[in-house]
Amino acid sequence: MSDANREIARRFVEDVWGKGDYEAEKQIIAADMKDHNLAPGSPDGLEGHHLMLMGVRAAFPDMKMTLNQVITDGDKVVDHWACKGTHTGEFFGVPATGRSISFDGMDVALIRNGQISELWHVEDIAGLMQQLTVQG
Repeated sequence: MSDANREIARRFVEDVWGKGDYEAEKQIIAADMKDHNLAPGSPDGLEGHHLMLMGVRAAFPDMKMTLNQVITDGDKVVDHWACKGTHTGEFFGVPATGRSISFDGMDVALIRNGQISELWHVEDIAGLMQQLTVQG
């Protein structure tokens, strides 16, 4: 089970977020997935996840995701990743700056029936926003 769950974490980071692969997203995220860290006003489930994914990828279309570590414990998977890209589209009200960005984050996913059914995540959004808004 841990190898299968490790593969789900890899696909989530590298394929879904790193490549924007919607087919992979539909395969590994349950339609009714509970995101415990939703952006304000976002719908839950696969629909909400997809809206966030498309918004982030529109702001950073060249984003590259690097999976640094995966830890499995039964039906839970923890991953640590790094993201790099170029800010060429609006991101949460910040117009495109053309700046290179780099930040990291972690996910904790509960896997049921081969899909992510619950998700907790932390990203360095403060550091990212500082990279986008600091003049100089």
